[in-house]
Amino acid sequence: MQAIPLANADARGTRLTMVVAAGALIMSVGLGIRQTFGLFLAPISGSHAASLALIALALALQNLVWGFTQPIVGSLSDRYGPPVIVAGGALLYAAGLALVAIHPSIFTVVFGFGILVGLAQSGTTFAVVMSAVSRAATDKQRATATAIAAAAGSLGQVGLIPLAQTAISLSGFQRGLIVLAAFALIALPAGLWLKGRPNAPGPQVSGTSSLAAILVALRDRNYVFLTVGFFACGFQLAFVAIHLPTYLSLCHIPASIGASALALIGLFNIIGTFGFGKLMDRFPAQNLLAVLYVIRSTAIAVFVAVPPTAATTLAFASVMGLAWLGTVPLTNGIIARMYGIGNLGALFGACFLAHQVGSFLGAWLGGVTLQQTGSYQIMWAALIAVGYASALINLPIRVTSAAPVPV
Repeated sequence: MQAIPLANADARGTRLTMVVAAGALIMSVGLGIRQTFGLFLAPISGSHAASLALIALALALQNLVWGFTQPIVGSLSDRYGPPVIVAGGALLYAAGLALVAIHPSIFTVVFGFGILVGLAQSGTTFAVVMSAVSRAATDKQRATATAIAAAAGSLGQVGLIPLAQTAISLSGFQRGLIVLAAFALIALPAGLWLKGRPNAPGPQVSGTSSLAAILVALRDRNYVFLTVGFFACGFQLAFVAIHLPTYLSLCHIPASIGASALALIGLFNIIGTFGFGKLMDRFPAQNLLAVLYVIRSTAIAVFVAVPPTAATTLAFASVMGLAWLGTVPLTNGIIARMYGIGNLGALFGACFLAHQVGSFLGAWLGGVTLQQTGSYQIMWAALIAVGYASALINLPIRVTSAAPVPV
């Protein structure tokens, strides 16, 4: 009589392992390619296909498109399952990169980088993948499973940034984009491993639409504080990922150091994301978010206060990596605990919209500030201020079950 539950437990364990592995692979591709875009600013602008400010605007638009479509894509994934969403995202990713590579121009940079890749990232990253992992795990497994998926998702950043820099150096930015487009297609078959529907929706959102769940969440000040705080994450990360290589070049630091710094961020992010996700089992997630933002903002303040060198840059990258994407399992975990998992993709996607508005401003204002002032100093100061403000916003959050949705 005991063989059946044991067999079921083994099957669930195997299923969870497959989902976590698939999620990590998909996010390695989606996030890894995304983190290489800062390496293409100088080469593309140097080819006179588009100005640096316009490329920064396209990458900022990418973040905005990703943010506005994420709740919709997350809701579609909740309803129909992730495989078709991931497949569509992979194809759009490859198409957007190939378009810029084949015919670099103002139009293709804006449409390819801005629109197509923005849509692609909605289908190959957090709301779809992390929700699938959360559903496949039990309550006791969820924090560890999401931490592993988010952390392992940084492996793409570690591998693809040096690959992109090498391709650009040897063959030019167009060949580099073609290589990345080929890697984007890896996510397509991996999405099949995420097949399946939620086992049981959470008690607060059972039987309700995604829109109804979002509207209820927006009346909860805890969800609103979490969402507003998430703005700082996008603002800081987009600026650093896109503009750090250019900032270093202005400081006469070799491009190879910029690529190494971005790769090092990805390496230490594996440790930091897994660590923060595991700590959620022992400490309030909102307090961990506050600590994370303090670490980031302090690291930025110290980095810009001292003369930049290769050594200080790599040290900065290491610390930033530890606090890079730890926000994702923490935010996902808070939402799951408050509202259950039935509409987790939509609820995380709506929260993520604020993150992407921050990403838009971080990417775009970085380019505008550099063009207007010839310096990034104003932006560095803004990153510090926004980060500390987010730490304060997260502290009052209380993670309790939300009121039932009226039906």
